Amino acid sequence: MRGSHFARTRRRSSGAAALLWPLLGACLWAAVVGFKPVIVVHGLFDSSEDFKALSVFINESHPGTNVTVIDLFDRGGSLQPMWKQVEGFKAAIYPIMQNAADGVNLICYSQGGLVCRGILSTLSDHNVHSFISLSAPQAGQYGDTDYFKIFPHFVKTNLYHLCYTGIGQHISICNYWNDPHHRDLYLNNSEYLALLNSERPNPNSTEWKKNFLRIQKLVLIGGPDDGVITPWQSSQFGFYDDNETVVEMQHQDMYLKDVFGLKTLAARGDLILCSFPGIEHVKWHSNETVFHACIEKWLL
Repeated sequence: MRGSHFARTRRRSSGAAALLWPLLGACLWAAVVGFKPVIVVHGLFDSSEDFKALSVFINESHPGTNVTVIDLFDRGGSLQPMWKQVEGFKAAIYPIMQNAADGVNLICYSQGGLVCRGILSTLSDHNVHSFISLSAPQAGQYGDTDYFKIFPHFVKTNLYHLCYTGIGQHISICNYWNDPHHRDLYLNNSEYLALLNSERPNPNSTEWKKNFLRIQKLVLIGGPDDGVITPWQSSQFGFYDDNETVVEMQHQDMYLKDVFGLKTLAARGDLILCSFPGIEHVKWHSNETVFHACIEKWLL
């Protein structure tokens, strides 16, 4: 009987050990590898509270990762001018970078993807490893989207008039509104996106390109069922011509002329496109399948 009891006890102990060893191994791996901190920048009308699922996904796949969702310019505050947001987010992010000897990873969602480009272009000593642009209008925004439900009818039908005036540039979305039928107005009035894309004269373009190319990976995530980013290919630097035909990134002047580094990143093998169908815009950061397919591997 004693022998039988001892055998049962040993089997139970072995079973418990079998369950604990993988967990212990994961903790030791995290301690040895030291996953880079992840910084998350939200988009238009979002807040830090909307990214709890993403934080969970990150810590399940990379245990012990320090995830910071920057709590600035929430909700209506996200309509403030883009350069103001760049300076605010930069001030919050920079101390995290300084405390991360091995660098950080940056996940920037929707409008936040453009905020992050402003930070990366103007910060000469950033240490961002992976810049993950999650359904962000990198080449601009144009046309009807689900977000216009919150705007008055006047703005929906006359947005280009609003954006291409002095007052318009004080509204974030106008800083990247890119009307292909009024290209001259975009180039003459855009104080943000046209500068980032070097589509208008910018005395800082060489320095900004050098700063941007400090990143090790650029991951561009988007999909055809987004419903907000218009055209959805803007999330991967594609955009409309004047006939509203989408011109893919590889055929855009900004890529062909390598004005801020896209072609250089591609030549380095550091430009990654992840196109994912069936995802609505507000679901990108809470969809676990998207996380595993497009984000997880770039957080090492």
